[in-house]
Amino acid sequence: QVQLVESGGGLVQAGGSLRLSCAASGRTLSNYAMGWFRQAPGKERDIVAAITWGGGRTIYSDSVKGRFTIFRDNTKNTVYLQMNSLKPEDTAIYYCAARSVPVAGWREDNYNYWGQGTQVTVSS
Repeated sequence: QVQLVESGGGLVQAGGSLRLSCAASGRTLSNYAMGWFRQAPGKERDIVAAITWGGGRTIYSDSVKGRFTIFRDNTKNTVYLQMNSLKPEDTAIYYCAARSVPVAGWREDNYNYWGQGTQVTVSS
């Protein structure tokens, strides 16, 4: 089993920045991939970014490419999402997810484990 705990959400003005953290525990993650998803009210969860734990290969949604960066600290078993130039449309609950395959998947059902989510609100 893998447990995931997100933190770092909050309120920020448009143009500001936040850094989300996802702390993972339970087993070795060397063969895992980690993803960030988000869900706005009334909408489905969508991919934001993902990264392979071992190789650090990344993917990004087109809507955040160039503004957000996903990275990991292997010594802390923690994955981060650095969010810059935030827009009101980035407002959502952000979820950390993990899959037991070392490929950064695009789809929600690619992932086996999920955190509880952290709220990000961007004011205009």
